[in-house]
Amino acid sequence: MENAVYTTLNRQSGLMAEMRAVANNIANLSTTGFRKEGVIFTEHVADLGRDEPSLSMATAEGRLVNLAQGTLVKTGGTFDLAIEGEGFFQIDTPEGPRLTRAGAFTPSAEGELVTADGYRLLDLGGAPVFVPTDAGSVAVAPDGTFSAGGNPVAQIGLFRPVDPAGLLHSGGTRFEAPAGIEPLDGGTIFQGFLENSNVDPVAEIARMIEVQRAYEMGQGFLDSEDQRIRAVIQTLGRS
Repeated sequence: MENAVYTTLNRQSGLMAEMRAVANNIANLSTTGFRKEGVIFTEHVADLGRDEPSLSMATAEGRLVNLAQGTLVKTGGTFDLAIEGEGFFQIDTPEGPRLTRAGAFTPSAEGELVTADGYRLLDLGGAPVFVPTDAGSVAVAPDGTFSAGGNPVAQIGLFRPVDPAGLLHSGGTRFEAPAGIEPLDGGTIFQGFLENSNVDPVAEIARMIEVQRAYEMGQGFLDSEDQRIRAVIQTLGRS
């Protein structure tokens, strides 16, 4: 019976990790460019010997980022940019280049396009995108060509992770690509639009209820087993 307890405790730990992921998804329903995440479970099977059944334990090994497209919403903002199709914007952070789909940019005091956190947007060559002080009218073409006063001044790049399955959430709407980042051929940029979170609220709430019920079932088993062990100890103590 000890094996059953260990297996259940391991399962409870995984369910808690999944509950945290679901709760985070729900909390970011309205976060521009947010990508929902799910938990990856790995099964470990141990051979307990010739006369014993094998022991199977599931472990939450990590999170998988869902790259499905979110809906695009028109804002009319000059520096609001949204991507339709594949790809990410690349931004410069103290931890190194990061990828994001959150395209709400503003010019900094130095004239660079930055995120709300102050991270610089990078062009196709990995350099900051500058807005000239005498820019006049600013336009961004679907291919990322950034023009000021009718003159092209930069090429906003679209990028993708070399290994999409290895994409890691590094905070907010930023992602790290440990296997590397490469330019993307394709993808369309819309000026004056932002991309909503790709979280489906109905599906996430349904999943939260499912995970909660599974956790409660496991907890009920552990409570029953605890009572059984206590009863055995009390019986033996009176012997």
